[in-house]
Amino acid sequence: MQCSLNLFGITRMTAKMSAVALTIGLAACGGGGDTDGTGGGGQVNLVGAGASFPAPLYQRWFQELSQSDPDLQVDYQSVGSGAGIERFTQELVDFGASDVAMTDEEIAQVGRGVILLPMTAGCVVLAYNLPGVSGLKLSREVYVDILLGNITNWNDPKIAAINPDVTLPDQTITVVYRSDGSGTTGVFTKHLSAISPEWKEKVGEGKTVQWPVGIGGAKNDGLAALISQTKGGIGYVEYGFAKSAGLNMASLENSSGNYIEATAKSATATLEAVVLPENLRAFITDPEGENSYPIVTYTWILAYSEYSDAGKAQGVEKMIEFGLNEGQKISGEIGYIPLPDNVRQKVLETADKISPDYNMTIK
Repeated sequence: MQCSLNLFGITRMTAKMSAVALTIGLAACGGGGDTDGTGGGGQVNLVGAGASFPAPLYQRWFQELSQSDPDLQVDYQSVGSGAGIERFTQELVDFGASDVAMTDEEIAQVGRGVILLPMTAGCVVLAYNLPGVSGLKLSREVYVDILLGNITNWNDPKIAAINPDVTLPDQTITVVYRSDGSGTTGVFTKHLSAISPEWKEKVGEGKTVQWPVGIGGAKNDGLAALISQTKGGIGYVEYGFAKSAGLNMASLENSSGNYIEATAKSATATLEAVVLPENLRAFITDPEGENSYPIVTYTWILAYSEYSDAGKAQGVEKMIEFGLNEGQKISGEIGYIPLPDNVRQKVLETADKISPDYNMTIK
């Protein structure tokens, strides 16, 4: 993070006053869920950390937010969902972010209370590196077997049977997986556990798991780069990262037996089949629907129920309000899934409890 100290242009101050100014400057640069985020002129500085999945979107949001409201600056650090939840729980940041909703056990560790706010959604895709091969289809049985290490070559008869028009190379399959604590891993392994008893028994689900085969890389961008560098590689990444890296993405078999490409339309069809509960925490493991893409997730901003600093509480609400309004237009532009209007309204009503001094609106 880049942050320059501002000693407020005051000269000839006593050593004591200089020390106070330095302390305020450092607080603005650092995280700290309860540090004073206000400086001269009502400046509010928020620090968040977490999921890499929405990082390109959040960084764009916060850049445009600071342009429209110069007194509100938001620094988002892409460290992965696992690390983001840890920093949020330890109150080292003002907000966290995760692609998998916090569990009851995780929430219980946060003394100031937790508000889970879904802000956008996206597809988790299986991207692959096979030069000259496009339009690949993978059945549920086949992609689970690849990830378990039961299928080890791209011209395996099981893959060939569902791709009769594709010339598959005699190429070893290299599974590429996330080595860091990842919400994307949590979402993906929940799906695998839902569709495969063998996967559930041998590997299970979580932000980190013991992968049976393959090589590991950190964060979505790192994984996309690793797949690009690995001939015969296949791995799970968020759609936008795969698209930016120019990777081919397999069409996956859904619960209705149809092979579905990851698109905004197919992801929206998935979300339409999901009803969010009052706590806004939903796990979409194996969605129904003829045209639903099988691996779609909301991604959440994690806010505290209480902020001792009124300026930060109001700043968090302004940040959420921007994301629910202007931010949703940006989501669609760069490959994320805008929230349905009824979900936006639910998120607004929940987030509006954070600051009693600010009333959020949907535009």
